[in-house]
This record gives sequence, C-alpha cells and structure tokens, in this order.
Amino acid sequence: MYIMSNKSGTLYTGMTNDLEQRVYQHKSKTTESFTKRYHMTLLVYFESTDDVTAAIAREKQIKGLLRSKKLELIKKMNPQLKDLSEGWFDAGPKS
Repeated sequence: MYIMSNKSGTLYTGMTNDLEQRVYQHKSKTTESFTKRYHMTLLVYFESTDDVTAAIAREKQIKGLLRSKKLELIKKMNPQLKDLSEGWFDAGPKS
C-alpha cells in the first residue's frame, strides 16, 4: 500500500506487489490515468505486508480517511513530505 503526491499536494492511494516498479510507472507516466493527469510522481508514504488481503483492506481503510487524517499518517513516517523514492531510478528501473 502506498501514497503518491504531486507538487500541489494532491494524494493518491494505491496498492501493488512491486512498489519500485509501480512508482516507476507513475513517474514515467506510462499509463493514461489519474496519476498521469495530475503528475503524481512523489512517493510520500508506504506500508509493506506479505498478506494481500490485509493490503487490500488497508488500502480501503486509508482511502476512506479524511485528507487531514491521511496527512497525519504520512507525516508520522515522512514529516517533510519528501519523495521517498528519490534516487531509486538514477540508473533506470530494475528489470
């Protein structure tokens, strides 16, 4: 489960089984989507689990939160709202 943002502070919550690959897709804007349209290129929060059911439930839970509560959650891990994926793709995406 992860949360992407943009320079305007818009938030997008998603789930994936390969965070690095999914973040690369967001950054490279390879698919027509909300994240491409709104330039969601900053990874500001993520959680990991091996339990797919738990990940889906957590994604739904976070999507249901008020924006203020999402920001509270993000700032516990990432007080400066920095791009947590900074430097991941300096040599290109992993294969």
